[in-house]
Amino acid sequence: MAFLKSLFHSSLNTSPSSLLIKELKHANQQPIASSFTPNELKLIETIQQKTATYNQNNITRTKAYLDFFQQHPEIHWAFLAHLVSRNAGWTMTDLKGEYLPRILSPKQQEAFFSFLERGNWLIFQDAYPQLLLYRESKKKATSLFHLLPAFHVSSFMNVCWENYLRKGKADLLTIALIINEQHYIESRLIQMKDYQQTVFHTLAFQLQNLLNTNTLLFPKQDDKAVNLIGETAHHFLYVKERINLGKRLYAQLFSSDAIVHGVLKWAESHPHTGSRKDYWPHLFHTVKEAEPNAKRELKNCTIMKGPRIYSPLLTVWKDVAHPAPHRRDWFTTLKPLSLFKLPTADLSGDVKKIHCSTLNLLEKLPTIK
Repeated sequence: MAFLKSLFHSSLNTSPSSLLIKELKHANQQPIASSFTPNELKLIETIQQKTATYNQNNITRTKAYLDFFQQHPEIHWAFLAHLVSRNAGWTMTDLKGEYLPRILSPKQQEAFFSFLERGNWLIFQDAYPQLLLYRESKKKATSLFHLLPAFHVSSFMNVCWENYLRKGKADLLTIALIINEQHYIESRLIQMKDYQQTVFHTLAFQLQNLLNTNTLLFPKQDDKAVNLIGETAHHFLYVKERINLGKRLYAQLFSSDAIVHGVLKWAESHPHTGSRKDYWPHLFHTVKEAEPNAKRELKNCTIMKGPRIYSPLLTVWKDVAHPAPHRRDWFTTLKPLSLFKLPTADLSGDVKKIHCSTLNLLEKLPTIK
């Protein structure tokens, strides 16, 4: 922890400068890969290989984000991405865990996993090359972001990275990356007809709002106790709402050194496995301790009677080979320029209470698939 300076954002003035707005209004894709030098092409190939290696599954992606943040703590987005990716892994294993098999058929479990895995994969294959180019730019003390088109990264991020190199505003870069990732998956994932039918139009997806099962949790180490911050996601189908959720989570996470250091301390001491046992081993376990659907008595996320809740490792799912996404740049209008404002951190909600209430509801949920 000693390598960290103060990380929390002390100012909420994240409005982009007039220069950045002007540059974004005139953003264009840079030259195609054939115009790069031999050394640049070699670097491009190396980054592509590293990205493919770490994009194997949710475990490898999640670890890669944290490893990068530990080396470059000025890039706040990498830690936020690590934590959100952890939550994606927990949701993946929930599909084969204690409760969701009661309401999802095996075919529906596969569809939901495909959706989660595809989204996790898409964001990583777009964002990780950006992080590696930053590392190389820092190492060589010169910008290498003119190479971004070789990775089909939006012209929006080319401008935002160059601005970060000049200004060093971590907040602005983080918000830009949040805006980018959510627009990037919009046409490549959210609007796909297959997922509209097999995920979004299902009863199980509609139940998420009622049961608050889509709650993002950031465990925080406080002495020997593990507490939670985070927020429940609503209106997931709307890109603006997903961006606002990302900004609110960022505002919470980096609202003070005490919070970000406590969450980082937990993350560094608990390697991601996909199981919710990672944060609450008193409540979850990676093996089934009793017969299927065995009843238990829960009170304030403590088991008063019965077995722990089954939360398996990510190995319950096989690795997936993904087809390449389309390469069109999402940045075709100026609407995203209105999304840079960062909200004031709101820590008034009790996400632990919400999480415990959800588990109580799930415990009482009958099999309805």
